[in-house]
Amino acid sequence: MQTKHIVTSSLGLFTGLCAVVASSVFAAGAADPSAPAPVATVAGMPAVVDGRNLYSETGSTHMSAAVRGHLERVYVPNLRSNEVYVIDPASLKVVDRFKVGAAPQHVVPSWDLKTLWVANNAERRTDGSLTPVDPVSGKPGKSIPVDDPYNMYFTPDGKSAIVVAEARKRLDFRDPQSMQLQYSIATPQCGGINHADFSIDGRYALFTCEFTGSLAKIDLVNHSVVGYLKLTMPDTRFKETGKAFDPANTEICSSKKGMPQDIRISPDGKRFYVADMEADGLHVVDGDAMKEIGFITTGLAAHGLYPSRDGKSLYVANRGTHKIHGKPRGAGGVTVIDFASGKVTAQWLIPGGGSPDMGNVSADGKWLWLSGRFDDVVYRIDTASGAVAQIKVGLEPHGLTVWPQPGRYSLGHTGNLR
Repeated sequence: MQTKHIVTSSLGLFTGLCAVVASSVFAAGAADPSAPAPVATVAGMPAVVDGRNLYSETGSTHMSAAVRGHLERVYVPNLRSNEVYVIDPASLKVVDRFKVGAAPQHVVPSWDLKTLWVANNAERRTDGSLTPVDPVSGKPGKSIPVDDPYNMYFTPDGKSAIVVAEARKRLDFRDPQSMQLQYSIATPQCGGINHADFSIDGRYALFTCEFTGSLAKIDLVNHSVVGYLKLTMPDTRFKETGKAFDPANTEICSSKKGMPQDIRISPDGKRFYVADMEADGLHVVDGDAMKEIGFITTGLAAHGLYPSRDGKSLYVANRGTHKIHGKPRGAGGVTVIDFASGKVTAQWLIPGGGSPDMGNVSADGKWLWLSGRFDDVVYRIDTASGAVAQIKVGLEPHGLTVWPQPGRYSLGHTGNLR
């Protein structure tokens, strides 16, 4: 498959030996040229500690006091059985389960890290809801009726929860505690709006448009749509055979548009990576310029994106089928990408086949937890070796979260912390 690699930034080289040499010749009081430039953020947003790595505060040693006393658990929403399974990561056993609203899609940590919200969007129905979960007890509270909450994010200043009303092509900004509606932003050209990430300064967000093969840029200061970007499909992609993944088995990519899923920003804030299930890889986008600048081939049906705890690698969950509703034991796996070079450093397949979807990394960075969407299991993947353990859960697990996680605040989804 044709792969366009982005040009590696010289910043990584400059902060190595050159930085050490330069620091020894500074005049007293002179600015250190190797230090990151300060980032001017929106009012109310926590300061960016390191402009070279916006994930600097999500390393394994950066546990917030807000999560003290929280149970170490993996919360798994099961889309077809309308319940959440709770896994003890130490024993790899399901230790609890509870009913929630219809069609739970994601378990979302709140901005203040004090609540886990289950987004029940009630597919093709009108009785959507959000179920709060107390991470100290692991027990659910009373659900709040909310229209079409497919996913949920939080503005960087913590003043609003952003309910992604996928079927309505709309973003509903709500009070992060009561979920009362504040205002809405219509996204009429973003069919299947679902996943997002935020600029390093908090001024805008990019949302993926699954059914139109594009991105929507949202101005969070002026509460408006800046514009849309149609993503470019590669010349070839992987051929779906129903057998184990074969990187040599490619076909001409005949799809006219992509199917973008998860999106994550690079540590330096200069690029966004967009997982595309139709393109079998990641579109690389300059969010400021709203321009596609590269493409990285990963595996069959790139879907979920998760940075490593040291901010050096990006884990890509490849769901194993181009179909929205796939079969068990597909050609799924995980691709590991080096953030600095944009190159693939490892490929981990699910033994016997599988369908890795959404999840997150454990607090210590040793495990990548992913739902097995079409196999009714959860995968725990060793981030050193790629070895896989599996735990049986409910029907069609989706956006699970690992809790607690390190970081100062949550931007939503399954734990996009900073």
